[in-house]
Amino acid sequence: MLDTSARLLRLLSLLQSRADWTGAELAGRLEVGLRTVRRDIDRLRELGYPVDATPGVAGGYRLGHGAALPPLLLDDEEAVAVTISLRMAATGSVAGLEEAALRALAKLQQVLPSRLRHRVTAFQSSVVPLTGTVAERVDADLLAAIAAACRDRRRIRLRYRRGDQEQAREVEPYRLVHTPHRWYLLAWDTGRKDWRTFRVDRITPPLGQPGARFTPRPPPHEDTAAYVSTSISAAPYAYQARILFHAPLAEVAPHTSPTAGRLEAVDEHSCVFHAGSNSLREIAVHVAVKGFDFEVLDPPELVPVLQEVSERLRRAADSSRPHLTAVPRPLRRPDKTETRNG
Repeated sequence: MLDTSARLLRLLSLLQSRADWTGAELAGRLEVGLRTVRRDIDRLRELGYPVDATPGVAGGYRLGHGAALPPLLLDDEEAVAVTISLRMAATGSVAGLEEAALRALAKLQQVLPSRLRHRVTAFQSSVVPLTGTVAERVDADLLAAIAAACRDRRRIRLRYRRGDQEQAREVEPYRLVHTPHRWYLLAWDTGRKDWRTFRVDRITPPLGQPGARFTPRPPPHEDTAAYVSTSISAAPYAYQARILFHAPLAEVAPHTSPTAGRLEAVDEHSCVFHAGSNSLREIAVHVAVKGFDFEVLDPPELVPVLQEVSERLRRAADSSRPHLTAVPRPLRRPDKTETRNG
């Protein structure tokens, strides 16, 4: 059995992992009696953690919003700094930290006092990010709200943009999936009675109040990331391609992305690339420029298109050769220190 200090940390972790717990569930997880659970809840409250209790048979405990920040070894300034940093990381400013930052942000915002929320909002509204055009910006509050709905198993209503139209959708959120450039939500669409993948940057914030709780359905695939990759890179298109690359998956992976297609290892020397497109020429050029030898497994219609593209490239090279009397020297790019910075 855990000692008191370790048990309190375990209890706090459980309360942060989802919205509501019954006393019996907590007692079972901690392997103690209900009286011990009640004493530990009182200890957390004495430490400043706002634990709400609901009486009755269906009652239980949940971690609520407090008047002061619980003792996380952070003062107000540090809490604001951490929240802002997590928002920036969750929306893609630091590669590889997006999902972990979003989980931490959801936990921190659950107990962040309103006065600190206002300071975070004020800072965010006064900062203009200098970003490129490779990714659509996603609202951090929207991401945190969706993550909380996934965790708490609550239905949400979306206003989802497709082209110039905006649709109202009610979904049972399952998982958030992140690619190098975008966030996607995998959810059960109650209106269409099927699983759907939503681009989060197309969801209009803010979300409404969380809806009714739901019992999770069996996921559409045991590998959520692979399912979403297939959904966004192949399923919507007229042509589905399977390309066998004569190179290890580890070598091919840096030259593709989950939004372009899904890689599947065959052995240590080869891998299969699954992708979709409405144009066979696009598929032909896309796989050719990766720089690896390959074979077409599907569809057979892709083979003559590859021959056509190959002939066109050969003719372009042959006709261009007589005009190239010398290789031009590349233009020198200015050093960063030479640019005017005001």
